[in-house]
Amino acid sequence: MESKNILFICGSLNQTTMMHAISKHLEDYNCFFTPYYADGYIDVLARKGYLDFSILGGSFKGASMNYLWKENLRVDYYGNSYNYDLVVTCSDLLVPKNIQNKKLILVQEGMTDPKNFAYYLVKWFKFPRYIASTSTNGLSDAYDVFCVASEGYKQLFVQNGIKEEKIRVTGIPNFDNCQQYANNEFPYRNFVLVATSDSRETFKYENRKKFIEYSVKIANGKQLIFKLHPNENHEKATGEINKYAPEALVYTQGNIHEMIANCDVLITKYSTVVYTGIALGKEVYSYFEIDDLKQMTPIQNGGTSAFNIAQECLKLLNNKKLTKKEPKTVKLKNRIKNYVSSLAGVL
Repeated sequence: MESKNILFICGSLNQTTMMHAISKHLEDYNCFFTPYYADGYIDVLARKGYLDFSILGGSFKGASMNYLWKENLRVDYYGNSYNYDLVVTCSDLLVPKNIQNKKLILVQEGMTDPKNFAYYLVKWFKFPRYIASTSTNGLSDAYDVFCVASEGYKQLFVQNGIKEEKIRVTGIPNFDNCQQYANNEFPYRNFVLVATSDSRETFKYENRKKFIEYSVKIANGKQLIFKLHPNENHEKATGEINKYAPEALVYTQGNIHEMIANCDVLITKYSTVVYTGIALGKEVYSYFEIDDLKQMTPIQNGGTSAFNIAQECLKLLNNKKLTKKEPKTVKLKNRIKNYVSSLAGVL
């Protein structure tokens, strides 16, 4: 019998390594990989370099492609070379046309952004999901199965209106066995670690001076170490840290999970790595409520999340019944009906 084809859509290095981990449990199938991609004018903008701040280009895409080549994985750019029996992706902010009628599994990458005005524009007025970033994860409903990190996240997604019957609590690779990071060679111990973000590079507001001064206050004289986000302007960020926290050390590379394992205190804003700190029992600071984060921390299952997700892939591959997609005309009618109903409720 001819082996079936599976396409893994990558993105950031974290997303790419997650896809690779899942594929290792599906070696009886033809597994292919592609960097994240889009259709239409979004694709045009990406090809011209205007979206290099996102996973559609720039350092994100470069790191992903370098990893795929290094691991000698089969690349099918844009997923156009083969007919795929299954597609696995870490993001449904964009769902390219060539996968819309395929069996599709969505895997939660990590922490979702907080809801803001853009989120409600997407949810109620059907603006493009990407304008609200990861706060809208799962809202496409274009997938058959959504694999999530924990029961806490399942509850959050259900509250967002995602169909509960499509959600599977599998855990997520890279965040399901944090204890493994304790055995490392990072030279420092008992320090305060600050994980910065690429907020400014992705056109979000951040007062970096205030954040650095906040970190210095929490450190209260302890050794302070900053680990910069891979997508940041490292020269600019380092200059700011040297100015407002001159005694701090700055790392632009290295395994941040191992750094967290060795620190006493972890300071973040909206970074998924806060879950590593929580799982390892560290004192953590975040712009999210810590009690909420503890509820949503990815389950620690000894690193078996990739296997769990692969099992969902096998179930879907062997299920000949494919969920029918609503015709666009039906979708439009339902949207108008829902909008009128919501207006009636308000009035």
